[in-house]
Amino acid sequence: MPEINNTVTNPVEIRRKILNIQDTYIEGWKKVEVPTKLITAMAIIKNPWFGRGHVENLRPEIQAVGPVIGELLTGMIMDVAGDKVEGYGKASVVGMGGELEHAQALTHTLWFGNKYREAVNAQSYLVFANTRGAAGCSLMIPLMHKDDGGLRSHYQTIHVSVQDAPAEDEVIIALGASIGGHPNHRIGNRYQDLKEMGHDVDNPAGV
Repeated sequence: MPEINNTVTNPVEIRRKILNIQDTYIEGWKKVEVPTKLITAMAIIKNPWFGRGHVENLRPEIQAVGPVIGELLTGMIMDVAGDKVEGYGKASVVGMGGELEHAQALTHTLWFGNKYREAVNAQSYLVFANTRGAAGCSLMIPLMHKDDGGLRSHYQTIHVSVQDAPAEDEVIIALGASIGGHPNHRIGNRYQDLKEMGHDVDNPAGV
């Protein structure tokens, strides 16, 4: 577990970390030839802005929390997947006593995301979901291929929840990974659509 900064000004207070692994063998009445593995790494942390009203400058906490949680969650994913990660994504849920911007702040930053991106040598951006909710609410992590956002085979969503989180003063931060595409995928890809529609793959909007 990475070193945690427990200074008064920029605390990183982790209540729990959770690792969830799903293997799918049958989907839609058909066996999955190579089972898809979905991996979720979550950290439940104290919201560093809770109870402080409107805070204009979020960067000190972003820079304190982002690298620590990014390293922690990335390590949890890599311990399971090694160099086999194909799809990836991120998500966060802030408790009802926080602001949606708090959930966004802790995930939409290179201080957090680059830990994962660099570990898996990714070329595409990390797709995301950020919401606010009470304990037990859904946490949805969208995934896409780490190197090619046009491959629909790797468009899928991890759906999890934690019964006692987030509390009103907490944030759940999560990374997701897939080994394999979504089970029995057969919807083609973006490039096939562009070709059939007569669009230039390198200039799909025609501008």
